[in-house]
Amino acid sequence: MSEHVIDVPSSHLYPGLVLDAPAGAADFLVLFGDDSESRAQLLRDDTGRPVLRMGGYMTAKGTVVDERVWTVRETLQHGDRVRLRLGPSLP
Repeated sequence: MSEHVIDVPSSHLYPGLVLDAPAGAADFLVLFGDDSESRAQLLRDDTGRPVLRMGGYMTAKGTVVDERVWTVRETLQHGDRVRLRLGPSLP
């Protein structure tokens, strides 16, 4: 299990969502608002831009969400935290 945890208020990720993560961490456990969870990794694409790979998971209502890679539109570091604003997911 990852030592870094990010809380997300909803049961899904979506473009524009801001994740508040520990700065310098590349591996997270994401806890969703419905108590489901998934593992995520902050990576770089071939051009060096950040992307977030979210592992597959099942929501509390039984919806299966497949693994997906999300673009990161914006990163803003504030002290020992970094805010990641998600862009669209990649096909």
